[in-house]
Amino acid sequence: MALPSVCILRTAGTNCDRETHYAFEEAGAFVERVHISGLLSRPARLNDYHVLVVPGGFSYGDDLGAGTLLANEINCFLGEELRRFRAAGKLVFGICNGFQILVKAGLLPGLPEEGAARPQATLTNNESGKFEDRWVYLKLCSRKVDFLDQGASTLYLPVAHGEGKFVVRDDAVMRRLEENDQVVFRYMSPDGGPASYPWNPNGSQGDIAGICDPSGRVLGLMPHPERHSEATNHPRWTREGASDRPDGTRFFAAAVNYVRQRLL
Repeated sequence: MALPSVCILRTAGTNCDRETHYAFEEAGAFVERVHISGLLSRPARLNDYHVLVVPGGFSYGDDLGAGTLLANEINCFLGEELRRFRAAGKLVFGICNGFQILVKAGLLPGLPEEGAARPQATLTNNESGKFEDRWVYLKLCSRKVDFLDQGASTLYLPVAHGEGKFVVRDDAVMRRLEENDQVVFRYMSPDGGPASYPWNPNGSQGDIAGICDPSGRVLGLMPHPERHSEATNHPRWTREGASDRPDGTRFFAAAVNYVRQRLL
């Protein structure tokens, strides 16, 4: 039986590819970690997969800003193949640095515009002025992304970033994101209310932790689901008991099940 196939894109500085590989493999997918040079030399190779993941890390050391160099490579050399990939109903994920890359490549938010293209959003320095490494609560806010487990309306996941503050160009962009149901995850307080620091760890506008494109097939989020794919990853598992289905596991299992049902 064919398995859902996942390409995890890596380059110099990527450091979450192995955890992402493990999480998808445990969910029942066939997974390959592919260096960017492997796709640049043969872009059509992307068609072999059902899911493309740009994982977390510090691609190219963030030398020109978080995600900028890899975003430029994707734009210049893989743009046409990525358009075909999305048109086929396949999935694209960007996690943490991967989210930054998808935004800077223009794949997110991906709102149609007339005239000269200008960045619609960015991810910039945390308001705290420091690297934030902590666990946060998330609320699933969108039904557009139908490959997510809609039964998992709240998630508890770790963040680890210095440039995670989501900012839109203007009020019109925010309004269109809301109207299009593209705000997928918001940070929330432990009691389910709006998040202030530290529950919104970076000061993102609207407590936004993740968005999708208008198709709902391209998803970017700052928190790391791959770092909660084992019950013992939870910081309180010895006090509260080990979950038999960690939040990260549910995230990846839902995506794999979607591919199995829709694309195979």
